[in-house]
Amino acid sequence: MFKNCTIYRIEFTEPTILSEVNLNSFYPCGPTQERSAGWTPPRSEAHGALVEHVNGQAILELTIETKNVPAQAIAKRLDDLVDSIEQTTGRKPGKKERRNLIEDIRLELLPAAFPKRSAIGVWIDRATGLLVIDTATQSKADLVVTELVMAINGLKVAPLQTATSPAGFMTNLLACEPCQGPDLFVGAECELAAIDGTKAKVRFTNCDLETQEVRDHILHGKRPTKLALSWRGRVSFVLTDSGTLRKLKFMDVVFESGKAREAGFDADVAITTGELGPLISGLIGAMGGEPPGPQ
Repeated sequence: MFKNCTIYRIEFTEPTILSEVNLNSFYPCGPTQERSAGWTPPRSEAHGALVEHVNGQAILELTIETKNVPAQAIAKRLDDLVDSIEQTTGRKPGKKERRNLIEDIRLELLPAAFPKRSAIGVWIDRATGLLVIDTATQSKADLVVTELVMAINGLKVAPLQTATSPAGFMTNLLACEPCQGPDLFVGAECELAAIDGTKAKVRFTNCDLETQEVRDHILHGKRPTKLALSWRGRVSFVLTDSGTLRKLKFMDVVFESGKAREAGFDADVAITTGELGPLISGLIGAMGGEPPGPQ
């Protein structure tokens, strides 16, 4: 169900029933509108509820539609207009006039632009105070957070913080010999980047990372920015230095139970949240837990 996880801590400072929040429904872009965002039924049913509850977990879906005019089309139209102005008036448009022309061209061509639509899954675990967004793109996560805060009175959202940074945690894993833990196992993919300003990077794919070569890169100043991991042999993912989980994949063992064989939205939610909840909790613990808040 989720392919990525951008994780936040949330707090409700006012009593709120999530099924009654003031969510703005999605509407497609207007003729001259470049982007539209709004909430759609996560079950993909027409006129369905915008918030679904399964086993105490709230599931939402934010849909984003964008329309972009190709830069080449704008440039071609601008050249035609500039040539016309030069032939008519004998002068070349200045920078400000060209900027105005470009904006006019964009508005002129937008109605014919092909819209692109994407949906972002959102999981709210009110009992544990977690907000999980199915995206690895920070700008999309920011948009989801903004829409939620606007819709839910008294909602506070903060990035998840851990005592050990994700980069430090990944460094410790790769520097150890062997680099395995009781629940988290190192996979076969990682990216190391220099921290000296050279922007040098080394990528390993389908490789044994428990080698002296990897440890030597770390010894010489490179730090992991991505590392493939698996959780208890049930879920594989790639951890990034921002703490985002990418490339989530559930192993075959997850689908061996009777509940996992059930079809439908409720089963998908139960499997996804049932596996990711312990994973996130275990990952937080492995990174030293969350720092204490102000007393």
